[in-house]
Amino acid sequence: MEGVSERGCMTEFWKEHSQHATVEEMMLDSNAQELSQLELPEILELLPPLPGTAVLELGAGIGRYTRHLICRAGHVTAVDFMEKFVEKNREDNGHMGNVEFIQADVTKLDFPEHSFDLIFSNWLLMYLSDQELTSLAEKFLRWLRPGGHLFFRESCFHQSGDSKRDFNPTHYRSPAHYNHLLTSPLLDQSEAAERRCFGFDIVLNKTVQTYVKMKKNQNQLCWLMQKTRRDVVEQHQGGFSTFQEFLDKQQYTRRGILRYEKMFGSGYVSTGGFSTTKEFVEMLDLTAGQRVLDVGCGIGGGDFYMAKTFGVEVLGLDLSSNMVEIAMERAVKEKLPLVQFEVSDATKRRFGDATFDVVYSRDTILHIRDKPELLRKFHVSMSLNKQICFFCEDLWTQSQNSDSWLKPGGKVLISDYCCGEQPWSPAFQDYVKQRGYILYTPQRYGQFLTEVGFRDVFAEDRTEQFIQVIKSELQRAEEMKEEFIQEFSQEDYEAIVSGWKEKLQRCETGDQRWGLFIATRA
Repeated sequence: MEGVSERGCMTEFWKEHSQHATVEEMMLDSNAQELSQLELPEILELLPPLPGTAVLELGAGIGRYTRHLICRAGHVTAVDFMEKFVEKNREDNGHMGNVEFIQADVTKLDFPEHSFDLIFSNWLLMYLSDQELTSLAEKFLRWLRPGGHLFFRESCFHQSGDSKRDFNPTHYRSPAHYNHLLTSPLLDQSEAAERRCFGFDIVLNKTVQTYVKMKKNQNQLCWLMQKTRRDVVEQHQGGFSTFQEFLDKQQYTRRGILRYEKMFGSGYVSTGGFSTTKEFVEMLDLTAGQRVLDVGCGIGGGDFYMAKTFGVEVLGLDLSSNMVEIAMERAVKEKLPLVQFEVSDATKRRFGDATFDVVYSRDTILHIRDKPELLRKFHVSMSLNKQICFFCEDLWTQSQNSDSWLKPGGKVLISDYCCGEQPWSPAFQDYVKQRGYILYTPQRYGQFLTEVGFRDVFAEDRTEQFIQVIKSELQRAEEMKEEFIQEFSQEDYEAIVSGWKEKLQRCETGDQRWGLFIATRA
Protein backbone atom coordinates (compact mmCIF):
# COMPACT_ATOMS: atom_id res chain seq x y z
CA MET A 1 0.00 0.00 0.00
CA GLU A 2 1.85 3.00 -1.35
CA GLY A 3 2.33 5.91 1.03
CA VAL A 4 1.23 3.99 4.12
CA SER A 5 3.65 3.10 6.94
CA GLU A 6 4.30 -0.56 7.66
CA ARG A 7 2.36 -0.35 10.92
CA GLY A 8 -0.49 1.41 9.16
CA CYS A 9 -0.48 -1.24 6.46
CA MET A 10 -0.71 -3.95 9.11
CA THR A 11 -3.63 -2.16 10.77
CA GLU A 12 -5.51 -1.91 7.48
CA PHE A 13 -4.87 -5.59 6.80
CA TRP A 14 -6.51 -6.63 10.06
CA LYS A 15 -9.37 -4.17 9.76
CA GLU A 16 -10.19 -5.94 6.51
CA HIS A 17 -9.99 -9.37 8.19
CA SER A 18 -11.88 -8.62 11.42
CA GLN A 19 -15.24 -7.44 10.08
CA HIS A 20 -17.26 -10.31 11.52
CA ALA A 21 -14.98 -11.48 14.35
CA THR A 22 -15.11 -15.13 13.27
CA VAL A 23 -12.57 -17.89 13.74
CA GLU A 24 -12.25 -18.09 9.94
CA GLU A 25 -11.16 -14.45 9.86
CA MET A 26 -8.77 -14.92 12.75
CA MET A 27 -7.08 -17.95 11.21
CA LEU A 28 -7.41 -16.70 7.62
CA ASP A 29 -8.57 -20.18 6.61
CA SER A 30 -11.88 -21.58 5.40
CA ASN A 31 -11.22 -24.81 7.36
CA ALA A 32 -10.58 -22.92 10.60
CA GLN A 33 -13.17 -24.72 12.74
CA GLU A 34 -11.60 -28.16 12.30
CA LEU A 35 -8.03 -26.86 12.44
CA SER A 36 -8.77 -24.99 15.67
CA GLN A 37 -10.39 -27.98 17.32
CA LEU A 38 -7.41 -30.20 16.58
CA GLU A 39 -4.59 -27.77 17.29
CA LEU A 40 -5.87 -26.41 20.63
CA PRO A 41 -4.95 -29.47 22.73
CA GLU A 42 -1.66 -29.83 20.86
CA ILE A 43 -0.60 -26.26 21.64
CA LEU A 44 -1.89 -26.21 25.22
CA GLU A 45 -0.02 -29.40 26.06
CA LEU A 46 3.28 -27.62 25.41
CA LEU A 47 2.75 -24.90 28.03
CA PRO A 48 4.43 -24.96 31.45
CA PRO A 49 2.31 -25.52 34.60
CA LEU A 50 -0.04 -22.55 35.01
CA PRO A 51 -1.94 -22.83 38.36
CA GLY A 52 -1.75 -19.49 40.16
CA THR A 53 0.29 -17.81 37.41
CA ALA A 54 -0.16 -14.47 35.69
CA VAL A 55 -0.47 -14.84 31.91
CA LEU A 56 -0.21 -12.17 29.22
CA GLU A 57 -1.90 -13.22 25.98
CA LEU A 58 -0.90 -11.04 23.04
CA GLY A 59 -2.90 -11.12 19.81
CA ALA A 60 -5.72 -12.82 21.72
CA GLY A 61 -8.22 -12.25 18.90
CA ILE A 62 -11.71 -13.55 19.64
CA GLY A 63 -10.43 -15.72 22.49
CA ARG A 64 -9.68 -19.12 20.97
CA TYR A 65 -6.99 -19.64 23.60
CA THR A 66 -8.15 -17.09 26.17
CA ARG A 67 -10.84 -19.26 27.75
CA HIS A 68 -8.45 -22.21 28.09
CA LEU A 69 -5.75 -20.02 29.65
CA ILE A 70 -8.31 -18.61 32.10
CA CYS A 71 -9.14 -22.17 33.20
CA ARG A 72 -5.50 -22.89 33.95
CA ALA A 73 -3.99 -19.64 35.23
CA GLY A 74 -4.49 -17.38 38.20
CA HIS A 75 -5.09 -14.33 35.98
CA VAL A 76 -5.03 -13.62 32.24
CA THR A 77 -4.47 -10.27 30.52
CA ALA A 78 -5.81 -10.63 26.97
CA VAL A 79 -4.63 -8.03 24.44
CA ASP A 80 -5.59 -7.41 20.81
CA PHE A 81 -5.56 -4.27 18.68
CA MET A 82 -8.75 -5.04 16.74
CA GLU A 83 -11.79 -3.63 18.55
CA LYS A 84 -14.24 -6.22 17.20
CA PHE A 85 -11.97 -9.09 18.29
CA VAL A 86 -11.65 -7.66 21.82
CA GLU A 87 -15.43 -7.13 22.06
CA LYS A 88 -16.10 -10.73 20.99
CA ASN A 89 -13.53 -12.09 23.45
CA ARG A 90 -15.00 -10.04 26.30
CA GLU A 91 -18.52 -11.13 25.41
CA ASP A 92 -17.60 -14.83 25.40
CA ASN A 93 -15.13 -14.97 28.27
CA GLY A 94 -15.57 -11.89 30.46
CA HIS A 95 -17.90 -13.74 32.85
CA MET A 96 -15.04 -15.99 33.97
CA GLY A 97 -13.68 -13.30 36.29
CA ASN A 98 -9.90 -13.69 36.39
CA VAL A 99 -9.31 -11.86 33.12
CA GLU A 100 -8.66 -8.32 31.88
CA PHE A 101 -9.22 -7.28 28.25
CA ILE A 102 -7.10 -4.57 26.65
CA GLN A 103 -7.34 -3.10 23.16
CA ALA A 104 -3.87 -1.90 22.23
CA ASP A 105 -1.13 -2.03 19.62
CA VAL A 106 1.50 -4.36 21.07
CA THR A 107 4.30 -2.06 19.90
CA LYS A 108 2.96 0.66 22.22
CA LEU A 109 2.12 -1.59 25.14
CA ASP A 110 3.90 -1.49 28.48
CA PHE A 111 3.63 -3.19 31.86
CA PRO A 112 5.54 -3.01 35.15
CA GLU A 113 8.64 -5.16 35.55
CA HIS A 114 8.08 -8.79 36.61
CA SER A 115 4.33 -8.70 35.92
CA PHE A 116 3.91 -12.12 34.29
CA ASP A 117 4.92 -15.78 34.49
CA LEU A 118 3.96 -16.59 30.90
CA ILE A 119 3.64 -14.50 27.75
CA PHE A 120 1.58 -16.34 25.14
CA SER A 121 1.09 -15.28 21.54
CA ASN A 122 -0.32 -17.06 18.53
CA TRP A 123 0.38 -15.56 15.09
CA LEU A 124 1.53 -12.16 16.29
CA LEU A 125 5.28 -11.77 15.81
CA MET A 126 5.05 -12.33 12.05
CA TYR A 127 3.13 -9.06 11.86
CA LEU A 128 6.05 -7.10 13.32
CA SER A 129 9.17 -5.81 11.61
CA ASP A 130 12.55 -7.07 12.81
CA GLN A 131 13.12 -3.82 14.67
CA GLU A 132 9.69 -3.96 16.31
CA LEU A 133 10.22 -7.58 17.28
CA THR A 134 13.65 -6.94 18.82
CA SER A 135 12.23 -4.06 20.84
CA LEU A 136 9.31 -6.22 21.98
CA ALA A 137 11.65 -9.06 22.98
CA GLU A 138 13.44 -6.64 25.30
CA LYS A 139 10.09 -5.71 26.83
CA PHE A 140 9.21 -9.38 27.24
CA LEU A 141 12.36 -9.85 29.32
CA ARG A 142 11.33 -6.94 31.58
CA TRP A 143 7.70 -8.04 31.92
CA LEU A 144 8.51 -11.65 32.76
CA ARG A 145 9.58 -12.82 36.18
CA PRO A 146 12.92 -14.70 36.36
CA GLY A 147 12.32 -18.25 35.13
CA GLY A 148 9.16 -17.14 33.30
CA HIS A 149 8.28 -18.45 29.86
CA LEU A 150 7.51 -17.05 26.41
CA PHE A 151 5.38 -19.14 24.04
CA PHE A 152 4.79 -18.07 20.45
CA ARG A 153 3.61 -19.69 17.23
CA GLU A 154 4.18 -18.34 13.72
CA SER A 155 3.84 -19.13 10.03
CA CYS A 156 7.34 -19.57 8.60
CA PHE A 157 8.55 -19.35 5.01
CA HIS A 158 5.13 -18.86 3.36
CA GLN A 159 1.38 -18.36 3.80
CA SER A 160 -0.65 -21.23 5.28
CA GLY A 161 -4.30 -20.11 5.28
CA ASP A 162 -6.39 -20.15 2.10
CA SER A 163 -8.24 -16.85 2.65
CA LYS A 164 -8.02 -14.39 -0.24
CA ARG A 165 -5.77 -11.42 0.52
CA ASP A 166 -5.60 -8.29 -1.62
CA PHE A 167 -2.31 -7.48 0.06
CA ASN A 168 -0.24 -9.38 2.61
CA PRO A 169 2.17 -7.52 4.91
CA THR A 170 3.17 -10.65 6.86
CA HIS A 171 6.85 -11.39 7.56
CA TYR A 172 7.36 -15.09 6.77
CA ARG A 173 10.67 -15.61 8.55
CA SER A 174 12.76 -18.75 8.89
CA PRO A 175 12.91 -20.48 12.29
CA ALA A 176 16.60 -19.58 12.52
CA HIS A 177 15.71 -15.90 12.08
CA TYR A 178 13.23 -16.07 14.97
CA ASN A 179 15.82 -17.85 17.09
CA HIS A 180 18.28 -15.04 16.47
CA LEU A 181 15.81 -12.19 17.05
CA LEU A 182 14.48 -13.63 20.32
CA THR A 183 17.65 -15.00 21.91
CA SER A 184 19.95 -12.06 21.09
CA PRO A 185 18.47 -9.32 23.34
CA LEU A 186 19.82 -9.11 26.89
CA LEU A 187 18.30 -7.45 29.94
CA ASP A 188 20.88 -6.05 32.36
CA GLN A 189 19.51 -5.91 35.89
CA SER A 190 22.87 -5.70 37.64
CA GLU A 191 23.25 -4.20 41.05
CA ALA A 192 26.35 -2.80 42.69
CA ALA A 193 27.28 -6.08 44.34
CA GLU A 194 26.06 -8.50 41.67
CA ARG A 195 25.97 -8.74 37.90
CA ARG A 196 22.59 -10.01 36.67
CA CYS A 197 21.84 -10.37 32.97
CA PHE A 198 18.85 -12.20 31.50
CA GLY A 199 18.01 -13.56 28.07
CA PHE A 200 15.83 -16.20 26.45
CA ASP A 201 16.89 -19.84 26.18
CA ILE A 202 15.02 -22.17 23.83
CA VAL A 203 13.11 -24.93 25.60
CA LEU A 204 11.52 -26.26 22.41
CA ASN A 205 10.86 -25.35 18.79
CA LYS A 206 8.66 -27.70 16.80
CA THR A 207 6.21 -27.97 13.94
CA VAL A 208 2.48 -27.90 14.68
CA GLN A 209 1.48 -31.45 13.83
CA THR A 210 -2.16 -30.55 13.14
CA TYR A 211 -1.03 -28.66 10.04
CA VAL A 212 1.28 -31.47 8.98
CA LYS A 213 -1.54 -34.02 9.20
CA MET A 214 -4.35 -31.90 7.75
CA LYS A 215 -2.53 -29.74 5.21
CA LYS A 216 0.86 -31.42 4.75
CA ASN A 217 2.27 -28.09 5.90
CA GLN A 218 5.47 -28.17 7.97
CA ASN A 219 5.80 -24.41 8.11
CA GLN A 220 3.65 -23.79 11.19
CA LEU A 221 6.13 -23.65 14.05
CA CYS A 222 5.91 -22.90 17.74
CA TRP A 223 8.46 -22.05 20.41
CA LEU A 224 8.71 -22.21 24.17
CA MET A 225 11.49 -20.07 25.62
CA GLN A 226 12.53 -19.35 29.19
CA LYS A 227 13.96 -16.22 30.79
CA THR A 228 17.29 -17.32 32.27
CA ARG A 229 20.47 -15.83 33.69
CA ARG A 230 23.06 -14.84 31.11
CA ASP A 231 25.84 -13.51 33.32
CA VAL A 232 29.28 -13.19 31.76
CA VAL A 233 30.73 -15.77 34.16
CA GLU A 234 28.07 -18.24 33.00
CA GLN A 235 28.53 -17.69 29.28
CA HIS A 236 29.47 -20.71 27.22
CA GLN A 237 32.58 -21.50 25.21
CA GLY A 238 34.00 -18.85 22.95
CA GLY A 239 31.86 -16.08 24.41
CA PHE A 240 28.61 -17.47 22.97
CA SER A 241 25.66 -16.31 25.04
CA THR A 242 23.79 -19.65 24.94
CA PHE A 243 24.86 -23.25 24.67
CA GLN A 244 22.67 -23.62 21.59
CA GLU A 245 24.52 -20.78 19.90
CA PHE A 246 27.81 -22.52 20.70
CA LEU A 247 26.50 -25.74 19.13
CA ASP A 248 25.13 -24.12 15.97
CA LYS A 249 27.93 -21.64 15.32
CA GLN A 250 30.94 -23.66 16.39
CA GLN A 251 30.60 -27.35 17.20
CA TYR A 252 27.78 -28.31 14.84
CA THR A 253 27.73 -25.93 11.91
CA ARG A 254 25.82 -27.26 8.94
CA ARG A 255 29.05 -27.93 7.05
CA GLY A 256 30.56 -29.59 10.12
CA ILE A 257 27.53 -31.87 10.49
CA LEU A 258 27.73 -32.97 6.85
CA ARG A 259 31.44 -33.72 7.29
CA TYR A 260 30.61 -35.91 10.29
CA GLU A 261 27.94 -37.66 8.26
CA LYS A 262 30.49 -38.42 5.55
CA MET A 263 32.59 -40.22 8.15
CA PHE A 264 29.83 -41.98 10.10
CA GLY A 265 27.68 -42.92 7.11
CA SER A 266 24.54 -41.52 5.49
CA GLY A 267 22.01 -40.34 8.08
CA TYR A 268 24.31 -40.66 11.10
CA VAL A 269 26.47 -38.39 13.25
CA SER A 270 27.30 -40.77 16.09
CA THR A 271 29.88 -43.48 16.62
CA GLY A 272 29.59 -46.45 14.28
CA GLY A 273 26.72 -45.04 12.26
CA PHE A 274 24.30 -47.70 11.08
CA SER A 275 26.25 -50.70 12.45
CA THR A 276 26.15 -49.66 16.11
CA THR A 277 22.59 -48.33 15.69
CA LYS A 278 21.41 -51.74 14.44
CA GLU A 279 23.31 -53.55 17.19
CA PHE A 280 22.00 -51.38 20.04
CA VAL A 281 18.41 -51.03 18.82
CA GLU A 282 18.10 -54.82 18.62
CA MET A 283 18.71 -54.88 22.40
CA LEU A 284 15.46 -52.97 22.97
CA ASP A 285 13.01 -55.57 21.60
CA LEU A 286 10.93 -52.88 19.94
CA THR A 287 7.40 -53.70 18.77
CA ALA A 288 5.03 -51.84 16.45
CA GLY A 289 3.09 -49.02 18.10
CA GLN A 290 5.61 -48.29 20.82
CA ARG A 291 6.79 -44.71 21.36
CA VAL A 292 10.50 -43.87 21.42
CA LEU A 293 12.12 -40.61 22.56
CA ASP A 294 15.52 -39.97 21.00
CA VAL A 295 17.46 -37.45 23.10
CA GLY A 296 20.10 -35.93 20.83
CA CYS A 297 18.66 -37.25 17.59
CA GLY A 298 21.21 -35.61 15.31
CA ILE A 299 20.08 -35.79 11.68
CA GLY A 300 17.64 -38.61 12.30
CA GLY A 301 19.15 -41.72 10.71
CA GLY A 302 18.52 -43.91 13.75
CA ASP A 303 14.96 -42.63 14.09
CA PHE A 304 14.11 -43.45 10.48
CA TYR A 305 15.64 -46.90 10.94
CA MET A 306 13.55 -47.65 14.06
CA ALA A 307 10.32 -46.45 12.44
CA LYS A 308 10.87 -48.34 9.19
CA THR A 309 12.11 -51.57 10.75
CA PHE A 310 9.90 -51.87 13.83
CA GLY A 311 6.88 -49.62 13.17
CA VAL A 312 7.51 -47.49 16.28
CA GLU A 313 6.69 -43.80 16.68
CA VAL A 314 9.80 -41.70 17.29
CA LEU A 315 10.18 -38.16 18.60
CA GLY A 316 13.71 -36.86 18.03
CA LEU A 317 15.00 -33.99 20.17
CA ASP A 318 18.17 -32.02 19.58
CA LEU A 319 19.30 -28.64 20.87
CA SER A 320 21.17 -27.95 17.63
CA SER A 321 18.79 -26.28 15.21
CA ASN A 322 21.20 -27.16 12.38
CA MET A 323 20.83 -30.86 13.22
CA VAL A 324 17.04 -30.66 13.35
CA GLU A 325 16.84 -28.62 10.15
CA ILE A 326 18.71 -31.36 8.27
CA ALA A 327 16.62 -34.08 9.96
CA MET A 328 13.40 -32.36 8.87
CA GLU A 329 14.69 -32.03 5.31
CA ARG A 330 15.36 -35.77 5.29
CA ALA A 331 11.93 -36.45 6.85
CA VAL A 332 10.21 -34.83 3.87
CA LYS A 333 12.01 -37.27 1.56
CA GLU A 334 11.43 -40.27 3.84
CA LYS A 335 7.68 -39.59 4.07
CA LEU A 336 7.48 -41.23 7.50
CA PRO A 337 4.69 -39.72 9.62
CA LEU A 338 5.83 -41.94 12.52
CA VAL A 339 8.92 -39.73 12.96
CA GLN A 340 8.86 -36.17 14.31
CA PHE A 341 11.67 -33.79 15.22
CA GLU A 342 11.97 -30.73 17.39
CA VAL A 343 14.66 -28.35 18.59
CA SER A 344 14.51 -28.92 22.30
CA ASP A 345 16.50 -28.63 25.52
CA ALA A 346 16.01 -32.01 27.19
CA THR A 347 16.85 -30.54 30.60
CA LYS A 348 13.86 -28.18 30.36
CA ARG A 349 11.42 -30.18 28.24
CA ARG A 350 8.27 -31.56 29.87
CA PHE A 351 6.18 -34.58 28.89
CA GLY A 352 3.12 -36.20 30.41
CA ASP A 353 3.54 -39.15 32.73
CA ALA A 354 4.44 -42.48 31.08
CA THR A 355 4.62 -41.04 27.55
CA PHE A 356 7.34 -43.29 26.11
CA ASP A 357 8.24 -46.98 25.99
CA VAL A 358 11.90 -46.26 25.30
CA VAL A 359 14.32 -43.36 25.82
CA TYR A 360 17.24 -43.67 23.43
CA SER A 361 20.31 -41.42 23.39
CA ARG A 362 23.53 -41.68 21.41
CA ASP A 363 26.64 -39.74 22.45
CA THR A 364 24.68 -36.70 23.63
CA ILE A 365 24.40 -36.58 27.42
CA LEU A 366 28.13 -35.78 27.58
CA HIS A 367 27.00 -32.15 27.09
CA ILE A 368 24.69 -32.15 30.15
CA ARG A 369 26.11 -31.07 33.49
CA ASP A 370 23.50 -32.53 35.84
CA LYS A 371 23.14 -36.03 34.42
CA PRO A 372 21.29 -37.48 37.44
CA GLU A 373 18.60 -34.80 37.12
CA LEU A 374 18.01 -35.71 33.47
CA LEU A 375 17.93 -39.42 34.31
CA ARG A 376 15.32 -38.67 36.98
CA LYS A 377 13.10 -37.19 34.26
CA PHE A 378 13.28 -40.53 32.49
CA HIS A 379 12.38 -42.46 35.65
CA VAL A 380 10.84 -40.55 38.57
CA SER A 381 7.05 -40.51 38.81
CA MET A 382 5.24 -37.93 40.93
CA SER A 383 1.58 -37.74 41.87
CA LEU A 384 -0.73 -35.87 39.53
CA ASN A 385 -2.98 -32.94 40.25
CA LYS A 386 -6.22 -32.82 38.26
CA GLN A 387 -8.29 -29.73 37.73
CA ILE A 388 -11.66 -29.54 36.02
CA CYS A 389 -12.78 -26.26 34.51
CA PHE A 390 -16.56 -26.23 34.13
CA PHE A 391 -16.53 -23.02 32.09
CA CYS A 392 -14.74 -24.61 29.16
CA GLU A 393 -15.55 -28.27 29.89
CA ASP A 394 -11.86 -28.86 29.94
CA LEU A 395 -10.15 -31.63 31.89
CA TRP A 396 -6.59 -30.61 32.49
CA THR A 397 -4.05 -32.94 34.00
CA GLN A 398 -0.64 -31.69 35.01
CA SER A 399 1.87 -32.51 37.69
CA GLN A 400 3.46 -30.20 40.20
CA ASN A 401 6.73 -32.02 39.66
CA SER A 402 8.27 -33.87 36.74
CA ASP A 403 6.46 -37.03 35.71
CA SER A 404 8.33 -40.05 34.49
CA TRP A 405 8.79 -39.86 30.75
CA LEU A 406 9.00 -43.67 30.66
CA LYS A 407 6.15 -46.08 31.14
CA PRO A 408 6.56 -48.68 33.92
CA GLY A 409 8.86 -51.35 32.51
CA GLY A 410 10.12 -48.93 29.87
CA LYS A 411 13.77 -49.03 28.85
CA VAL A 412 16.53 -46.47 28.51
CA LEU A 413 19.52 -47.06 26.23
CA ILE A 414 22.42 -44.63 26.26
CA SER A 415 25.81 -44.67 24.59
CA ASP A 416 28.09 -41.86 25.62
CA TYR A 417 31.57 -40.50 25.84
CA CYS A 418 33.12 -41.30 29.20
CA CYS A 419 36.54 -40.86 30.79
CA GLY A 420 39.20 -42.82 32.60
CA GLU A 421 40.19 -42.25 36.20
CA GLN A 422 41.85 -38.92 36.94
CA PRO A 423 44.39 -37.41 36.76
CA TRP A 424 43.94 -36.82 33.03
CA SER A 425 46.65 -35.70 30.65
CA PRO A 426 46.84 -31.93 30.05
CA ALA A 427 45.80 -32.47 26.41
CA PHE A 428 42.65 -34.31 27.46
CA GLN A 429 41.80 -31.65 30.04
CA ASP A 430 42.08 -28.99 27.32
CA TYR A 431 39.91 -31.05 24.95
CA VAL A 432 37.15 -31.53 27.53
CA LYS A 433 37.20 -27.84 28.45
CA GLN A 434 37.11 -26.68 24.82
CA ARG A 435 34.13 -28.94 24.03
CA GLY A 436 32.31 -28.19 27.26
CA TYR A 437 31.91 -31.90 28.03
CA ILE A 438 31.06 -33.24 31.49
CA LEU A 439 32.46 -36.76 31.61
CA TYR A 440 32.37 -39.64 34.10
CA THR A 441 33.78 -43.15 34.16
CA PRO A 442 31.48 -45.87 32.76
CA GLN A 443 31.17 -47.29 36.28
CA ARG A 444 30.00 -43.95 37.74
CA TYR A 445 27.58 -43.47 34.87
CA GLY A 446 25.97 -46.80 35.67
CA GLN A 447 25.74 -45.83 39.34
CA PHE A 448 23.76 -42.73 38.39
CA LEU A 449 21.12 -44.93 36.78
CA THR A 450 20.86 -47.10 39.88
CA GLU A 451 20.73 -44.12 42.23
CA VAL A 452 17.73 -42.54 40.48
CA GLY A 453 15.79 -45.80 40.70
CA PHE A 454 16.35 -47.82 37.53
CA ARG A 455 16.57 -51.59 37.81
CA ASP A 456 18.45 -54.20 35.76
CA VAL A 457 21.17 -51.65 35.06
CA PHE A 458 23.68 -52.79 32.45
CA ALA A 459 26.80 -50.59 32.29
CA GLU A 460 29.63 -51.66 30.02
CA ASP A 461 32.89 -50.07 28.95
CA ARG A 462 32.82 -50.35 25.13
CA THR A 463 36.08 -48.50 24.48
CA GLU A 464 37.66 -51.39 22.59
CA GLN A 465 34.70 -51.40 20.20
CA PHE A 466 35.01 -47.60 19.93
CA ILE A 467 38.68 -47.94 18.96
CA GLN A 468 37.90 -50.50 16.26
CA VAL A 469 35.12 -48.30 14.88
CA ILE A 470 37.47 -45.29 14.72
CA LYS A 471 40.08 -47.34 12.87
CA SER A 472 37.53 -48.60 10.35
CA GLU A 473 36.23 -45.06 9.80
CA LEU A 474 39.78 -43.81 9.22
CA GLN A 475 40.33 -46.59 6.70
CA ARG A 476 37.11 -45.66 4.90
CA ALA A 477 38.19 -42.00 4.94
CA GLU A 478 41.40 -42.97 3.16
CA GLU A 479 39.47 -44.97 0.58
CA MET A 480 37.11 -42.08 -0.19
CA LYS A 481 39.71 -39.31 0.12
CA GLU A 482 39.24 -37.89 -3.36
CA GLU A 483 35.45 -38.01 -3.06
CA PHE A 484 35.62 -36.29 0.35
CA ILE A 485 37.91 -33.53 -0.94
CA GLN A 486 35.73 -32.98 -4.00
CA GLU A 487 32.61 -32.69 -1.81
CA PHE A 488 34.27 -30.53 0.85
CA SER A 489 37.95 -29.53 0.63
CA GLN A 490 41.50 -30.68 1.33
CA GLU A 491 41.44 -28.65 4.52
CA ASP A 492 38.19 -30.30 5.63
CA TYR A 493 39.62 -33.74 4.97
CA GLU A 494 42.78 -33.07 6.92
CA ALA A 495 40.81 -31.58 9.83
CA ILE A 496 38.42 -34.52 10.11
CA VAL A 497 41.16 -37.17 9.82
CA SER A 498 43.27 -35.32 12.38
CA GLY A 499 40.30 -35.20 14.74
CA TRP A 500 39.71 -38.96 14.38
CA LYS A 501 43.39 -39.72 15.02
CA GLU A 502 43.38 -37.55 18.13
CA LYS A 503 40.25 -39.35 19.33
CA LEU A 504 42.02 -42.67 18.81
CA GLN A 505 45.06 -41.48 20.75
CA ARG A 506 42.91 -40.27 23.69
CA CYS A 507 41.31 -43.71 23.90
CA GLU A 508 44.57 -45.61 23.65
CA THR A 509 46.09 -43.57 26.49
CA GLY A 510 43.07 -44.35 28.68
CA ASP A 511 41.77 -40.78 29.09
CA GLN A 512 38.72 -41.17 26.86
CA ARG A 513 36.31 -44.07 27.25
CA TRP A 514 33.01 -45.05 25.63
CA GLY A 515 30.15 -46.59 27.56
CA LEU A 516 26.91 -48.41 26.81
CA PHE A 517 24.11 -48.29 29.37
CA ILE A 518 20.75 -50.06 29.42
CA ALA A 519 18.24 -49.99 32.27
CA THR A 520 14.56 -50.55 33.01
CA ARG A 521 12.10 -48.30 34.80
CA ALA A 522 10.78 -50.04 37.91
